[in-house]
Amino acid sequence: MVLIAAAVCTKTGKTIVSRQFVEMTKARIEGLLAAFPKLIPTGTQHTFVETDSVRYVYQPLERLYMVLITTRASNILEDLETLRLFARVIPEYCRSLEESEIAENTFSLIFAFDEIVALGYRESINLSQIRTFVEMDSHEEKVYQAVRQTQEREAKNKMWEKAKELQRQKIEAKKMGKPSFGNSGGFGNNTGYTSAPSVGDIANVSNDVKTTSYTPSQKPSISKGMKLGGKGKDVESFVDQLKSEGEHVVSPTINSISQTGLKAPAIKIDVDDVHLRLEEKLVVRMGRDGGVQNFELSGLITLHIGNEKWGRIRVQLENQDNRGVQLQTHPNVDKELFKLRSQIGLKQPSKPFPIRTDVGVLKWRLQSVDESLVPLLINCWPSESGDGSCDVNIEYELAHKDLELADVNITIPLPIGCIPVVGECDGTYSHETRRNQLTWNLPLIDETNKNGSLEFNAPRAIPNDFFPLTVSFSSKTTYAKIKITDVLLVDDDSPVKHSFETVLYPDKYEIV
Repeated sequence: MVLIAAAVCTKTGKTIVSRQFVEMTKARIEGLLAAFPKLIPTGTQHTFVETDSVRYVYQPLERLYMVLITTRASNILEDLETLRLFARVIPEYCRSLEESEIAENTFSLIFAFDEIVALGYRESINLSQIRTFVEMDSHEEKVYQAVRQTQEREAKNKMWEKAKELQRQKIEAKKMGKPSFGNSGGFGNNTGYTSAPSVGDIANVSNDVKTTSYTPSQKPSISKGMKLGGKGKDVESFVDQLKSEGEHVVSPTINSISQTGLKAPAIKIDVDDVHLRLEEKLVVRMGRDGGVQNFELSGLITLHIGNEKWGRIRVQLENQDNRGVQLQTHPNVDKELFKLRSQIGLKQPSKPFPIRTDVGVLKWRLQSVDESLVPLLINCWPSESGDGSCDVNIEYELAHKDLELADVNITIPLPIGCIPVVGECDGTYSHETRRNQLTWNLPLIDETNKNGSLEFNAPRAIPNDFFPLTVSFSSKTTYAKIKITDVLLVDDDSPVKHSFETVLYPDKYEIV
């Protein structure tokens, strides 16, 4: 086939977005698209129309048309297959098939169109590959953005520390009747992880400690780079400066955790002066016919101390994992202590951990293509029927029975305009017509509910229409068998009252 152009236009012939794949003038393409609606015969169900020079292959999209302009010698079957792929691309980047939404995402659509056709000829590519290629970004840009964000956060952290120090000195000066001068330093962490919407178990060891409440002057600082900060210049009031620059200075909500992608409300938990968060995220990519293309587990433990009284502590861990998880402690953590006693403590025990700052102290990683490592197996079997529809059977199996996965959502893409007829379903399902997808929801998957299935029929569909499947969930049980068992004082190994939360969630989990 020779594809001249691909366009989205209204039913009156107004062009919203058009991409030409051969050399042609603007007036020529505008004339072709303006003439198209007038050529559509009424009362017929044809999806193409021809003139003396070109062929229009089109598909209605509610109040719009997806149009391909090809030569008359082009293979009509290939044209229709290419049209189907173009039509499926649009909902990937537009939340609705409205003119304003299409115009807003013009550049994303053009980039996707360029992946489908090159120099007028169709590329061998599917929807999953298009999404991957369009989303590919520059490593140099990511490094630049990361460095810039690190600098900004470190600067804000130092400003907050300086503001707190100046405020403390002013209070002391008022009491003693002297002017106040001083400086302060910062101590942050470099984690590179996003928090996830889950709450874990709370473990408390009783000791007579009263939990202190946070005030605006004690705002937890979020910074990057676990390093000692330097002295700063004396400033009248950094808080006033932050306000003048547009910063909203309010009392923070401690450990209000949220994650983009999982549509869960922020969950608040009660935390102690010593709080630990154990967080893991999964990246899984499996083939529709079996086999693992990518499996990666990333884990992180962060420590937050709200009272300087408990700055000199050690965290006792228990590691029962035997799958080759690679552990790495922070450079300021005593590695020998961790190897011999599975404890996290600073190299210099006389120094405290940073106060009111989330500090990453231990991270781990596991990467493989071993299918036995995948916690939740999804098997999708679409089969074509004689009437042009597809019967789809989807099964899940919990491979790791020690895990408890909550709010599991398996999202299945559908052809445009397809209304599935669900036969059997374990759990619940919902059909999102605007996004052309069917979402299968299971409140909990554990050892007592480790298998389930969904069956439905999709009219006017082919097997490729139902991939890639995506999976989302949250879990309070972790994948790696690493547990926080205790928190101890450095001086006498006495237990310290603490709280902790654990979370496991998928960063990307798909069957392609």
